[in-house]
Amino acid sequence: MKHLMFFIICTAIFLSCAEPEPRKPVQVKSGSFFNVSVERSKKILEMETSIIQKLIEKDSANTYRTSNSGFWYSRETSTDSINYLPKTNDIVLLTYNIMNLANDTIYSTKDIGLVEHAVDKSQLFPGLRNAVKLLGKGEKATFIFPSAQAYGYKGDNERIGPNTPIKSSVNILEIKKDSNNIKS
Repeated sequence: MKHLMFFIICTAIFLSCAEPEPRKPVQVKSGSFFNVSVERSKKILEMETSIIQKLIEKDSANTYRTSNSGFWYSRETSTDSINYLPKTNDIVLLTYNIMNLANDTIYSTKDIGLVEHAVDKSQLFPGLRNAVKLLGKGEKATFIFPSAQAYGYKGDNERIGPNTPIKSSVNILEIKKDSNNIKS
């Protein structure tokens, strides 16, 4: 009897030391929301790209290039000898405006003012962060950004609505090289 009691107590202690089992989720997520969102974003990008391509075809006065980042640009002014393009941590002094695709001004250069931008560090919209790396000092270009490269599905909560592609004229006034980017 003593052995049976000892066995029962040991078994109870042993079983109480077991690892707790994680709870099972009450609701299983299928990932369908994510898939639907991706498909919706693809359709929006296709539609915007089509609109932008038609706009570029109509603009015979300018030659547009496609960037690796997914936007288009046309140089307005160019310097003959661009010997330096901005790199990470450089400080770029620039002006820019924001227009809709019908060339109506949303934010003028006066509204925005002079911008000092630390390359790849400042909080500019995604397309503009990449655009400044394509221009040298004294250059100006017009960029066309699909909404994903502009203010995305939210807009700017002021004048730019959700999923709005934009144009922007960007002028690089000065580039202050970071000490790590200066060749010895």
